[in-house]
Amino acid sequence: MTTRKIVKIDEEKCTGCGLCIPNCAEGALKIIDGKAKLVSEKFCDGLGACLGHCPEDAIIVIEREAEDFDDKAVEIHLQKQTKAQHEPAPVFGGCPSSRAMHFKAPETPAETVSTTRSASQLTQWPVQLKLVPVNAPYFEDADLLVAADCVPFAYPDFHRDFLKGKVVVVGCPKLDDIEYYREKLTEIFKANSVKTVTVPYMEVPCCFGLVKATEDAIAASGKNIPLKKVKIGIRGDIKPEEQVGMAQRPRTFAHPH
Repeated sequence: MTTRKIVKIDEEKCTGCGLCIPNCAEGALKIIDGKAKLVSEKFCDGLGACLGHCPEDAIIVIEREAEDFDDKAVEIHLQKQTKAQHEPAPVFGGCPSSRAMHFKAPETPAETVSTTRSASQLTQWPVQLKLVPVNAPYFEDADLLVAADCVPFAYPDFHRDFLKGKVVVVGCPKLDDIEYYREKLTEIFKANSVKTVTVPYMEVPCCFGLVKATEDAIAASGKNIPLKKVKIGIRGDIKPEEQVGMAQRPRTFAHPH
């Protein structure tokens, strides 16, 4: 045991989003009972590569007495993790965003089924946040929709209730680089006169990373842009307590329609 640098997790702040997990090259962190935990002191090198990926600032590096960092133990640990990834995943456990679930879609009465194909409300291309040009003309005076990419699959009336009349960018805060998203959105806000921003996101904890990145980008841009947050349930319902959230200044939004 020696006094050295090692990560410390504030469980009061941690939401269990899991964004820190893939950014720890040594596999020292794991979501246990809904919170990020240090699996073993000897797996943590204390360099803090995971710090900038926590949307809640729940991870810090401190100096305290701890086991020495063990390269060989890390190598064995990572080999076990790789092996486990090729085994069948359990139905329950782990991050809610990757937990396997199966449910039957509700039946639609025959009399309510429309034979008219709904028109697409998409007005621009591309839509992936990594691909859109910062100075694209469609961002000027736009009502911007920053959508988690699972939302259109979960919410059946996405085009009508969210996309209509808006410019859209989509991304996944769990699988993509959230810091890149934060910087890209900041550039978009700085370079264009975006009027409003709406962020529909999934109820799984890691998806809130997209909300946090958008909030941070608005603040970093130095602009006064109203922000609306809409939390979507896995079954496609809107969570009413999360429908309205603001950044920069108060403003009232109606339910999407």
